[in-house]
Amino acid sequence: MPKNVHVFSEIEKLENKVRRTILPPELEEKLREEILRLKRLSDAFSYSQEFMRVSSYIDWVTSLPWLKRSDDILDLSFAKKVLDKNHYGLEPIKERVLEYLSVLRLQKERGGRKMRAPILCFVGLVGTGKTTIAYSIAEAMGRKFERIPFGGMGDPLYLRGQSRVYPGSEPGQVIKALRRAGTKNPVILLDEIDRVVEASRATIMGVLVELLDPEQNMAFNDHYLDFPFDLSEILFIATANNTTNISTAVLDRLEPMLMPSYTDEEKIVIGRDYVLPKIMEDSGLTRDNLEIDPGVWFKIVRPLGYDAGIRTLERTINGICRKVAKMVVEKKGKKFRITEENVKDFLPSW
Repeated sequence: MPKNVHVFSEIEKLENKVRRTILPPELEEKLREEILRLKRLSDAFSYSQEFMRVSSYIDWVTSLPWLKRSDDILDLSFAKKVLDKNHYGLEPIKERVLEYLSVLRLQKERGGRKMRAPILCFVGLVGTGKTTIAYSIAEAMGRKFERIPFGGMGDPLYLRGQSRVYPGSEPGQVIKALRRAGTKNPVILLDEIDRVVEASRATIMGVLVELLDPEQNMAFNDHYLDFPFDLSEILFIATANNTTNISTAVLDRLEPMLMPSYTDEEKIVIGRDYVLPKIMEDSGLTRDNLEIDPGVWFKIVRPLGYDAGIRTLERTINGICRKVAKMVVEKKGKKFRITEENVKDFLPSW
């Protein structure tokens, strides 16, 4: 195939991609100018490199949800079922989520202006359920869910993207999250915003202010896109272990909610009614394979001493289920009952 025919075919595919996508008029015009410039370079030595750059840019732009959004469920009874199914206790937090959904529902029914959602920030020790409550909020609302981890983040370009003038440049994590979600109104979790690298904290907090401020996030400018994207329909949720390392400007835009530590009694209920059934299912076990006596649970929830969250509890139950699964496969029995006398045989050894 002659080179010019191949080049024409490549460029035509880009034109069709732009034509099939509904874009802001200014952005569409910008893409057409990029394609026109590419045509002028069709016989130049630098065409191949320039084609890759323009093609990558058009792929990103045309794959973003400029207009696509999901419909909110806004059913309080459904939301309560989801929250109760996934979480034991946490009544003040559940109540706050239901209040938020109620306001959204009233505004939608009465044709009110678009609500500026508060930015909930769940603050608490490791393993207290900060991340999973965010998953549940997305499930209750029927929205897509994406997570951006901040732990160890040392460069604000990770959020904002890098200009296309640099080789290998790409959009930031916010735009990538929108592409993965496929809608412009997902729930995006900003996870552990207090754990960014200290040397870059000021600049990263500056980008966070722009993300969270309703006056600014209506036209967020990712350096790679070089065109404003409206983030105002995103429901941002943040988590932090504490608020000490969060700037005042960011805190001013957040609504901190304290995630309480779990008591042993609460852990027993969570372990018995929430964690164990899920891990048994994941392990291929049924109720006919494993039974745990009520008196054993205190030793299961505190094998190594006090722990504020439930991560250790999950690991312990996981270890028990693995041992039982192995014994079932080895045909040492079909049903195993864990009692106070034999519990040490099933507990993982650290």
